[in-house]
Amino acid sequence: MTDPLHTELLELAQEAARRAGALLRDGRPADLAVAATKSSPIDVVTEMDIAAEKLITGLITERRPDDGILGEEGAATEGTSGVRWVIDPLDGTVNYLYGLPTWSVSVAAEQDGETVVGVVTAPMRGETFHAVLGGGAWATGAWDGERRLACRPAPPLDQALVSTGFNYVAEVRTHQAEVAQRLIPLLRDIRRGGSAAVDLCDLAAGRLDGYYERGLHAWDLAAGDLIAREAGALTGGRPGERPSGALAVAATPGVFEPLQRLLEDFGAWHD
Repeated sequence: MTDPLHTELLELAQEAARRAGALLRDGRPADLAVAATKSSPIDVVTEMDIAAEKLITGLITERRPDDGILGEEGAATEGTSGVRWVIDPLDGTVNYLYGLPTWSVSVAAEQDGETVVGVVTAPMRGETFHAVLGGGAWATGAWDGERRLACRPAPPLDQALVSTGFNYVAEVRTHQAEVAQRLIPLLRDIRRGGSAAVDLCDLAAGRLDGYYERGLHAWDLAAGDLIAREAGALTGGRPGERPSGALAVAATPGVFEPLQRLLEDFGAWHD
């Protein structure tokens, strides 16, 4: 039986993500990537990012004023209900700046510290993914109705397609490139999508065999991690640890452990 609270949280997360996604899609200037000055495109993206977070937090506060909130753009409320929302209003800001379609809005709800609801919408791809703890992972898109998601059957590691991301700090990027250089010969190939939330959802949808990244925050991971797990993926960080800023790994069973072991051996994590 579905928990009525989880149903309420899911419906609110879906509405918030949908409205924020529409704001970002419809409010993006057509010439954003070729604006006249160097600073103005970034300023516009920042303004849109903040506006999307305000839309989401305003809706949540109106409907559930006692909940806590953690948002990428600074929203931080403790709350008293035992529910906390973890929000990334625009995951994939560089993609958004350049007009690439792989950007998303990520909204998750935690209950007593455990993620129970996750919604990720990718407006330019016309897809929305969602999961409730224990209820499987689902998506809507170009197909009719909702589709239940399931990871691909695990291939041998040398046939695995794995996605990752790179930090914007030069020193960190250099180290990440070294790890990828060592990893590529051992895999089918590596992809770099630009949105952690979308990568995790693509893993859930069977479009990837694995994903890893260093330097993520709670808002990057919360919704996508639940969606991936509910689709049958394994997720973690360094061996025996949960996903964190040090390292996040997600993959189909059979790919997860050898991928995680290689990343540990290659020092893909950081303290």
